[in-house]
Amino acid sequence: MKIDLTDSTASKINKALVRGRRAIGTPAVGMVLTLVIVTDEENAYDALKAANEASREHPSRTLVVIRRVSRSPRDRTKSRLDAEVRLGVEAGTGETVVLRLYGEVVDHADSVVLPLLLPDAPVVVWWPVNSPLDPAKDPLGALAQRRVTDTYSAETPVRELNARADAYAPGDTDLSWTRITPWRSMLAAALDQVVCDVSAVEVEGEEFNPSCELLAMWLADRLNVPVKRSQSAGPGLTAVRMETTCGPIVLDRADGSLATLSIDGQPDRAVALKRRETSELIAEELRRLDPDDTYASALRYGVDRLNTSSGEAPGETQAPAGTAVGTDAKAPAKKAATKAAASAPAKKAASK
Repeated sequence: MKIDLTDSTASKINKALVRGRRAIGTPAVGMVLTLVIVTDEENAYDALKAANEASREHPSRTLVVIRRVSRSPRDRTKSRLDAEVRLGVEAGTGETVVLRLYGEVVDHADSVVLPLLLPDAPVVVWWPVNSPLDPAKDPLGALAQRRVTDTYSAETPVRELNARADAYAPGDTDLSWTRITPWRSMLAAALDQVVCDVSAVEVEGEEFNPSCELLAMWLADRLNVPVKRSQSAGPGLTAVRMETTCGPIVLDRADGSLATLSIDGQPDRAVALKRRETSELIAEELRRLDPDDTYASALRYGVDRLNTSSGEAPGETQAPAGTAVGTDAKAPAKKAATKAAASAPAKKAASK
Protein backbone atom coordinates (compact mmCIF):
# COMPACT_ATOMS: atom_id res chain seq x y z
CA MET A 1 0.00 0.00 0.00
CA LYS A 2 1.30 3.44 -0.93
CA ILE A 3 -0.01 6.84 0.12
CA ASP A 4 1.36 10.00 -1.54
CA LEU A 5 1.27 13.26 0.40
CA THR A 6 2.25 16.54 -1.30
CA ASP A 7 3.14 19.66 0.68
CA SER A 8 2.47 17.75 3.88
CA THR A 9 3.30 17.95 7.59
CA ALA A 10 4.46 15.46 10.22
CA SER A 11 0.95 15.38 11.69
CA LYS A 12 -0.60 14.41 8.35
CA ILE A 13 2.05 11.71 7.85
CA ASN A 14 1.29 10.18 11.26
CA LYS A 15 -2.42 10.14 10.45
CA ALA A 16 -1.68 8.47 7.11
CA LEU A 17 0.33 5.77 8.89
CA VAL A 18 -2.56 5.03 11.25
CA ARG A 19 -5.05 5.03 8.38
CA GLY A 20 -2.84 2.74 6.31
CA ARG A 21 -2.35 0.22 9.14
CA ARG A 22 -6.09 -0.02 9.63
CA ALA A 23 -6.64 -0.44 5.90
CA ILE A 24 -4.29 -3.44 5.66
CA GLY A 25 -5.61 -4.95 8.89
CA THR A 26 -2.58 -4.43 11.19
CA PRO A 27 -3.52 -1.63 13.60
CA ALA A 28 -0.90 -2.66 16.17
CA VAL A 29 2.68 -1.39 15.96
CA GLY A 30 5.11 -4.33 16.17
CA MET A 31 8.35 -2.57 15.28
CA VAL A 32 11.48 -2.58 17.43
CA LEU A 33 13.31 0.54 16.27
CA THR A 34 13.36 3.54 13.94
CA LEU A 35 15.89 3.50 11.11
CA VAL A 36 16.58 6.91 9.61
CA ILE A 37 18.32 6.84 6.21
CA VAL A 38 19.85 10.13 5.10
CA THR A 39 20.68 10.00 1.41
CA ASP A 40 20.17 11.59 -1.99
CA GLU A 41 17.78 10.73 -4.79
CA GLU A 42 20.41 8.76 -6.70
CA ASN A 43 21.17 6.33 -3.86
CA ALA A 44 17.75 6.21 -2.20
CA TYR A 45 16.50 3.15 -4.09
CA ASP A 46 19.46 0.92 -3.18
CA ALA A 47 19.49 2.07 0.45
CA LEU A 48 15.75 1.49 0.84
CA LYS A 49 16.00 -1.95 -0.76
CA ALA A 50 18.73 -2.94 1.71
CA ALA A 51 16.70 -1.60 4.65
CA ASN A 52 13.58 -3.51 3.57
CA GLU A 53 15.54 -6.76 3.39
CA ALA A 54 17.09 -6.10 6.81
CA SER A 55 13.62 -5.43 8.25
CA ARG A 56 12.84 -9.16 7.98
CA GLU A 57 15.21 -9.59 10.93
CA HIS A 58 14.57 -6.20 12.54
CA PRO A 59 11.01 -4.92 11.94
CA SER A 60 11.36 -1.15 11.96
CA ARG A 61 9.90 2.15 10.89
CA THR A 62 12.18 3.37 8.13
CA LEU A 63 12.36 7.12 7.49
CA VAL A 64 14.19 8.05 4.30
CA VAL A 65 15.33 11.69 4.33
CA ILE A 66 16.08 13.07 0.86
CA ARG A 67 17.22 16.67 0.65
CA ARG A 68 16.20 18.06 -2.74
CA VAL A 69 18.33 20.85 -4.20
CA SER A 70 16.31 23.94 -5.22
CA ARG A 71 17.23 25.25 -8.65
CA SER A 72 16.60 28.97 -8.11
CA PRO A 73 16.95 31.46 -5.22
CA ARG A 74 13.18 31.88 -5.19
CA ASP A 75 12.63 28.13 -4.75
CA ARG A 76 15.17 28.03 -1.92
CA THR A 77 12.99 30.36 0.13
CA LYS A 78 9.93 28.12 -0.23
CA SER A 79 9.69 25.25 2.22
CA ARG A 80 7.86 22.10 1.24
CA LEU A 81 7.67 18.53 2.51
CA ASP A 82 6.49 15.75 0.23
CA ALA A 83 5.99 12.29 1.71
CA GLU A 84 5.41 8.79 0.45
CA VAL A 85 3.98 6.36 3.00
CA ARG A 86 4.50 2.66 2.25
CA LEU A 87 2.99 -0.22 4.20
CA GLY A 88 2.51 -3.92 3.68
CA VAL A 89 4.50 -5.75 1.02
CA GLU A 90 6.18 -2.58 -0.24
CA ALA A 91 7.68 -1.84 3.18
CA GLY A 92 9.11 -5.22 4.16
CA THR A 93 7.93 -6.19 7.63
CA GLY A 94 7.67 -2.62 8.93
CA GLU A 95 6.69 0.82 7.72
CA THR A 96 8.46 3.15 5.33
CA VAL A 97 8.12 6.91 4.95
CA VAL A 98 10.07 8.63 2.18
CA LEU A 99 10.52 12.32 3.03
CA ARG A 100 11.55 14.78 0.31
CA LEU A 101 12.57 18.14 1.71
CA TYR A 102 12.61 21.36 -0.30
CA GLY A 103 13.71 24.92 0.47
CA GLU A 104 14.57 26.07 3.96
CA VAL A 105 13.22 22.90 5.60
CA VAL A 106 16.28 21.09 4.19
CA ASP A 107 18.33 22.61 7.01
CA HIS A 108 15.84 21.47 9.65
CA ALA A 109 15.37 17.79 8.81
CA ASP A 110 15.51 16.87 12.50
CA SER A 111 12.32 18.86 13.19
CA VAL A 112 10.54 16.79 10.52
CA VAL A 113 11.92 13.44 11.69
CA LEU A 114 11.43 13.90 15.45
CA PRO A 115 7.58 13.65 15.48
CA LEU A 116 7.77 10.49 13.33
CA LEU A 117 10.06 8.47 15.63
CA LEU A 118 8.56 5.44 17.32
CA PRO A 119 7.98 6.21 21.01
CA ASP A 120 10.27 4.45 23.50
CA ALA A 121 12.22 2.71 20.75
CA PRO A 122 15.90 2.99 19.75
CA VAL A 123 16.88 5.19 16.82
CA VAL A 124 19.57 4.34 14.27
CA VAL A 125 20.73 6.84 11.64
CA TRP A 126 22.46 5.57 8.50
CA TRP A 127 24.27 7.70 5.91
CA PRO A 128 24.92 5.50 2.82
CA VAL A 129 26.75 8.42 1.16
CA ASN A 130 27.86 11.96 2.06
CA SER A 131 28.05 11.31 5.78
CA PRO A 132 28.98 14.23 8.09
CA LEU A 133 32.50 14.40 9.47
CA ASP A 134 31.11 14.39 13.01
CA PRO A 135 27.96 12.20 13.00
CA ALA A 136 27.29 12.65 16.73
CA LYS A 137 27.00 16.43 16.35
CA ASP A 138 24.80 16.26 13.26
CA PRO A 139 21.20 17.29 14.13
CA LEU A 140 19.86 13.94 12.94
CA GLY A 141 22.75 11.99 14.44
CA ALA A 142 22.05 13.57 17.82
CA LEU A 143 18.67 11.80 17.86
CA ALA A 144 20.21 8.35 17.54
CA GLN A 145 21.77 5.75 19.82
CA ARG A 146 23.65 4.31 16.85
CA ARG A 147 25.14 6.20 13.87
CA VAL A 148 26.20 4.20 10.82
CA THR A 149 28.44 5.64 8.11
CA ASP A 150 30.30 4.07 5.17
CA THR A 151 33.78 5.38 4.39
CA TYR A 152 33.86 3.15 1.30
CA SER A 153 31.60 5.70 -0.42
CA ALA A 154 33.93 8.60 0.44
CA GLU A 155 36.12 10.17 -2.23
CA THR A 156 39.21 9.88 0.00
CA PRO A 157 38.63 6.94 2.38
CA VAL A 158 41.92 7.26 4.27
CA ARG A 159 41.33 10.93 5.04
CA GLU A 160 37.77 10.02 6.05
CA LEU A 161 39.09 7.42 8.51
CA ASN A 162 41.30 10.04 10.14
CA ALA A 163 38.31 12.38 10.45
CA ARG A 164 36.24 9.57 12.00
CA ALA A 165 38.95 8.93 14.57
CA ASP A 166 39.13 12.60 15.56
CA ALA A 167 35.34 12.92 15.90
CA TYR A 168 34.51 9.46 17.31
CA ALA A 169 31.71 9.29 19.87
CA PRO A 170 30.24 6.16 21.50
CA GLY A 171 27.61 4.79 19.16
CA ASP A 172 29.50 5.56 15.93
CA THR A 173 30.23 2.69 13.57
CA ASP A 174 31.03 2.12 9.91
CA LEU A 175 30.00 -0.47 7.35
CA SER A 176 33.64 -0.74 6.28
CA TRP A 177 34.25 -2.16 9.76
CA THR A 178 31.24 -4.46 9.53
CA ARG A 179 32.58 -5.94 6.29
CA ILE A 180 35.61 -7.40 8.07
CA THR A 181 33.73 -9.23 10.85
CA PRO A 182 34.22 -12.67 9.22
CA TRP A 183 37.91 -11.89 8.63
CA ARG A 184 38.46 -10.93 12.26
CA SER A 185 36.65 -14.05 13.48
CA MET A 186 38.59 -16.33 11.14
CA LEU A 187 41.98 -14.85 12.04
CA ALA A 188 41.30 -15.11 15.77
CA ALA A 189 40.17 -18.73 15.30
CA ALA A 190 43.34 -19.51 13.33
CA LEU A 191 45.55 -18.16 16.12
CA ASP A 192 43.60 -20.23 18.63
CA GLN A 193 44.88 -23.37 16.88
CA VAL A 194 48.58 -22.68 17.50
CA VAL A 195 50.76 -21.80 20.47
CA CYS A 196 53.17 -19.19 19.16
CA ASP A 197 53.90 -15.48 18.98
CA VAL A 198 53.14 -13.22 16.01
CA SER A 199 56.07 -11.09 14.86
CA ALA A 200 54.73 -9.31 11.74
CA VAL A 201 51.56 -9.04 9.66
CA GLU A 202 50.76 -8.05 6.08
CA VAL A 203 47.25 -7.07 4.94
CA GLU A 204 46.64 -7.06 1.19
CA GLY A 205 43.69 -5.52 -0.65
CA GLU A 206 42.39 -2.89 -3.04
CA GLU A 207 43.98 0.54 -2.92
CA PHE A 208 40.86 2.55 -2.03
CA ASN A 209 39.22 0.10 0.34
CA PRO A 210 39.02 1.36 3.94
CA SER A 211 38.17 -2.13 5.22
CA CYS A 212 41.78 -3.10 4.50
CA GLU A 213 43.07 -0.23 6.63
CA LEU A 214 40.64 -1.02 9.44
CA LEU A 215 41.65 -4.68 9.51
CA ALA A 216 45.33 -3.69 9.53
CA MET A 217 44.75 -1.20 12.35
CA TRP A 218 42.81 -3.79 14.35
CA LEU A 219 45.64 -6.31 14.02
CA ALA A 220 48.30 -3.72 14.88
CA ASP A 221 46.30 -2.46 17.85
CA ARG A 222 45.61 -5.89 19.32
CA LEU A 223 48.89 -7.65 18.52
CA ASN A 224 51.26 -4.67 18.90
CA VAL A 225 53.44 -5.86 16.01
CA PRO A 226 54.42 -4.18 12.70
CA VAL A 227 51.63 -4.37 10.13
CA LYS A 228 52.25 -3.74 6.45
CA ARG A 229 49.41 -2.57 4.21
CA SER A 230 49.99 -3.71 0.61
CA GLN A 231 47.86 -3.30 -2.50
CA SER A 232 46.31 -5.80 -4.87
CA ALA A 233 43.82 -5.78 -7.74
CA GLY A 234 41.05 -6.94 -5.40
CA PRO A 235 38.19 -7.54 -5.13
CA GLY A 236 38.18 -6.02 -1.63
CA LEU A 237 40.41 -7.72 0.90
CA THR A 238 42.49 -10.44 -0.71
CA ALA A 239 44.95 -11.79 1.88
CA VAL A 240 46.35 -11.58 5.41
CA ARG A 241 49.76 -13.05 6.15
CA MET A 242 51.05 -13.45 9.71
CA GLU A 243 54.62 -14.38 10.52
CA THR A 244 54.78 -16.41 13.73
CA THR A 245 57.36 -18.39 15.67
CA CYS A 246 55.57 -21.53 14.46
CA GLY A 247 55.66 -20.57 10.79
CA PRO A 248 53.44 -18.43 8.54
CA ILE A 249 49.65 -18.28 8.79
CA VAL A 250 47.96 -17.13 5.59
CA LEU A 251 44.31 -16.37 4.86
CA ASP A 252 44.06 -15.84 1.10
CA ARG A 253 40.89 -14.90 -0.81
CA ALA A 254 41.65 -14.15 -4.43
CA ASP A 255 38.16 -14.35 -5.93
CA GLY A 256 36.05 -12.49 -3.34
CA SER A 257 34.16 -15.64 -2.38
CA LEU A 258 36.21 -18.65 -1.27
CA ALA A 259 39.34 -18.28 0.86
CA THR A 260 42.14 -20.67 1.75
CA LEU A 261 43.51 -20.86 5.30
CA SER A 262 47.09 -22.10 5.46
CA ILE A 263 48.77 -22.90 8.76
CA ASP A 264 52.29 -24.29 8.79
CA GLY A 265 52.23 -28.02 9.53
CA GLN A 266 48.49 -28.39 8.80
CA PRO A 267 46.61 -29.13 5.56
CA ASP A 268 45.12 -26.14 3.73
CA ARG A 269 41.42 -25.53 4.37
CA ALA A 270 38.78 -23.86 2.21
CA VAL A 271 36.87 -21.14 4.05
CA ALA A 272 33.67 -19.38 2.92
CA LEU A 273 34.37 -15.62 2.94
CA LYS A 274 31.86 -14.30 0.46
CA ARG A 275 31.51 -10.54 0.09
CA ARG A 276 28.21 -9.66 1.72
CA GLU A 277 25.35 -7.50 0.51
CA THR A 278 24.55 -4.16 2.15
CA SER A 279 21.35 -5.59 3.64
CA GLU A 280 23.38 -8.20 5.57
CA LEU A 281 25.74 -5.51 6.86
CA ILE A 282 22.88 -3.30 8.07
CA ALA A 283 21.14 -6.28 9.69
CA GLU A 284 24.36 -7.07 11.57
CA GLU A 285 24.72 -3.51 12.83
CA LEU A 286 21.12 -3.45 14.06
CA ARG A 287 21.74 -6.47 16.28
CA ARG A 288 23.44 -4.32 18.89
CA LEU A 289 22.98 -0.72 19.94
CA ASP A 290 25.72 -0.32 22.54
CA PRO A 291 29.10 1.31 21.78
CA ASP A 292 31.62 -0.76 19.84
CA ASP A 293 34.81 -0.28 21.89
CA THR A 294 36.85 -2.58 19.65
CA TYR A 295 36.06 -0.45 16.60
CA ALA A 296 36.94 2.71 18.54
CA SER A 297 40.30 1.31 19.62
CA ALA A 298 41.21 0.18 16.10
CA LEU A 299 40.10 3.48 14.58
CA ARG A 300 42.14 5.54 17.01
CA TYR A 301 45.26 3.49 16.28
CA GLY A 302 45.62 5.59 13.13
CA VAL A 303 46.32 4.87 9.47
CA ASP A 304 49.61 6.79 9.64
CA ARG A 305 51.09 4.21 12.01
CA LEU A 306 50.77 1.39 9.48
CA ASN A 307 53.77 0.36 7.36
CA THR A 308 56.21 1.53 10.05
CA SER A 309 59.07 -0.63 11.24
CA SER A 310 57.74 -0.91 14.76
CA GLY A 311 54.10 0.10 14.48
CA GLU A 312 54.68 2.84 17.07
CA ALA A 313 53.74 6.49 16.82
CA PRO A 314 56.43 9.18 16.94
CA GLY A 315 57.76 9.63 20.47
CA GLU A 316 56.36 6.33 21.71
CA THR A 317 58.29 3.40 23.08
CA GLN A 318 57.25 0.11 21.56
CA ALA A 319 56.14 -2.61 23.92
CA PRO A 320 57.65 -6.07 23.44
CA ALA A 321 56.24 -7.92 20.46
CA GLY A 322 53.18 -9.88 21.49
CA THR A 323 52.24 -7.55 24.37
CA ALA A 324 48.61 -6.46 24.38
CA VAL A 325 48.22 -2.73 23.80
CA GLY A 326 47.50 -0.77 26.96
CA THR A 327 48.77 -3.50 29.29
CA ASP A 328 52.08 -4.43 30.86
CA ALA A 329 51.56 -8.19 30.64
CA LYS A 330 53.85 -9.93 28.16
CA ALA A 331 51.13 -12.24 26.87
CA PRO A 332 51.59 -13.94 23.51
CA ALA A 333 50.19 -12.01 20.53
CA LYS A 334 47.94 -14.96 19.82
CA LYS A 335 46.14 -14.39 23.11
CA ALA A 336 45.72 -10.70 22.36
CA ALA A 337 43.92 -11.53 19.13
CA THR A 338 41.72 -14.06 20.91
CA LYS A 339 40.86 -11.43 23.49
CA ALA A 340 40.00 -9.04 20.68
CA ALA A 341 37.54 -11.51 19.22
CA ALA A 342 35.92 -11.96 22.61
CA SER A 343 35.62 -8.22 23.17
CA ALA A 344 34.38 -7.54 19.65
CA PRO A 345 30.66 -7.02 19.08
CA ALA A 346 28.51 -10.11 19.25
CA LYS A 347 28.39 -10.37 15.51
CA LYS A 348 28.13 -13.75 13.92
CA ALA A 349 30.66 -14.58 11.24
CA ALA A 350 28.04 -15.47 8.71
CA SER A 351 29.22 -16.11 5.22
CA LYS A 352 30.53 -12.84 3.83
